[in-house]
Amino acid sequence: MKEISALQKARYQYQPKLPNEIKGDVNNIVLKLGNPTESIDNKETVKSMFSNTYGKPIARFIAGKNPKANEKINVGVILSGGQAPGGHNVIAGIFDGIKKGNKDSKVIGFLGGPSGIIEDKCIELTDSIIDDFRNTGGFDIIGSGRTKLETEEQFDKCIAVCKKRDIKAVVIIGGDDSNTNAALLAEYFMKKNAGIQVIGVPKTIDGDLKNEYIETSFGFDTATKVYSELIGNIERDANSAKKYWHFIKLMGRSASHIALECALQTQPNIAIVSEEVEEKKQTLTEIVSYIANVIMERGNKGENFGIILIPEGLIEFVPEMKKLISELNDLLAHHEAEFAGLKSFEEQASWLNSHLSGESATVFKALPLDIQKQLLMDRDPHGNVQVSRIETEKLLIEMVTTKLNELKVAGKYKGKFSALNHFFGYEGRCAAPSNFDADYCYSLGLIAFLLIVNGLTGYMSSVSNLSLSSDKWVAGGIPTTMMFNMEQRHGSQKPVIKKALVDLNGKPFKFFVSKRAEWAVNTSYLFPGAIQYYGPTEVCDQPTKTLILEHS
Repeated sequence: MKEISALQKARYQYQPKLPNEIKGDVNNIVLKLGNPTESIDNKETVKSMFSNTYGKPIARFIAGKNPKANEKINVGVILSGGQAPGGHNVIAGIFDGIKKGNKDSKVIGFLGGPSGIIEDKCIELTDSIIDDFRNTGGFDIIGSGRTKLETEEQFDKCIAVCKKRDIKAVVIIGGDDSNTNAALLAEYFMKKNAGIQVIGVPKTIDGDLKNEYIETSFGFDTATKVYSELIGNIERDANSAKKYWHFIKLMGRSASHIALECALQTQPNIAIVSEEVEEKKQTLTEIVSYIANVIMERGNKGENFGIILIPEGLIEFVPEMKKLISELNDLLAHHEAEFAGLKSFEEQASWLNSHLSGESATVFKALPLDIQKQLLMDRDPHGNVQVSRIETEKLLIEMVTTKLNELKVAGKYKGKFSALNHFFGYEGRCAAPSNFDADYCYSLGLIAFLLIVNGLTGYMSSVSNLSLSSDKWVAGGIPTTMMFNMEQRHGSQKPVIKKALVDLNGKPFKFFVSKRAEWAVNTSYLFPGAIQYYGPTEVCDQPTKTLILEHS
């Protein structure tokens, strides 16, 4: 018998809460369709690429008779990309919906991500398997992967596997790139009259898969609460020891949603928001001066400690670094074989010096050697620099130390500076989901099933009104093409879901701006503690500060 913790055993018993519209018998839930939709940008180009799935209406669920809910159906499920808390509950929601419709229907889990459907590696998910994973973190029920579904050869293999296993619909649970692939797959299946539906589910702890209709991606709530607990612990330690500045880099890819949410929860001395850096065209030198001035002001009054939050993608928002990274991405995309043939870092650096613009070559040479090497590591699946591998926190510590020494020599800085660096990422991706994520994910899974039995394809499950109690949530489906624009990938223009960056005019950022000067010089730390699963609603079932402020 598998040994489990007391908490996990208790979480198995948790019953996720649902929006009122989808609480009842699945036979009595139908769709209400709205007006035709358009993509957010590049409308004609996107329409020409998605002629079968473009312009679909937004879907809402209402009461009504749906006899198709009882039909036997097999559904394939894929977990795609990085892990996020709540993925298991999405699958549980799909499973429970299918079995409520027809007990002979099956959920087929493809193993190891999208490669599972191409290679026909799968298992049938049963009651006993599902029950072992309800309300738990991780993606270990079937595993995940980063294989991209984007070629006709791959799509044809998907069709063949689905036909072989009598699968009528595929649910892809993933982030913006995975859901882009889901939309491409849905379009191809319709073009080929394959009779296979495709539904996406919005997943990513980064928080950048959001818009007017997808209010948040699942996993963001749990991950930011885990990180905020850790930050709060460090704040308490810093305020006790009073001798270290902690530079904390936070996962989040390009967007600063995680850093901003954690700042709202913990009130650090400094939280950098990449989008503001880009908007103000702040140079690396200006960022370092800002940090050093806060440290100087606190140090001169005897407070030689503090907390600094740094978003993972900061480096690519600094103007001179953004230009350098863009040039590197293009150069290495178009000269991949030539660059790969260079045997040493010295040869690579010399080659870059002769191919980069003069400005970018100067920036590259001025960087510490370790940062130079990190910029040239293996690219991500899109051919871009993997910003998570760039140790921005160490770069800033090195540059801030130099600046503070200059201020000390000038007689302006009288404090002491000792720094420690941290990177919080994997600590939050597989945590046991918060009540919010457990509820939200289960709802998204059940909605995916309801979209399928109502005949839709090329849609993403959605829940809105998320700042309210779950009974007031609104369930529906959003055409994925609504979120598309064209972007440069691997040296060419491709349709992708537009990433949502921090809105500098939004209420969460404006609230942060109203408080940051006070938090900078005064020790105003909040200690949110661990995720609370049991207790008063105002403690256990609250969404993120971001959602609360956005809907206030």
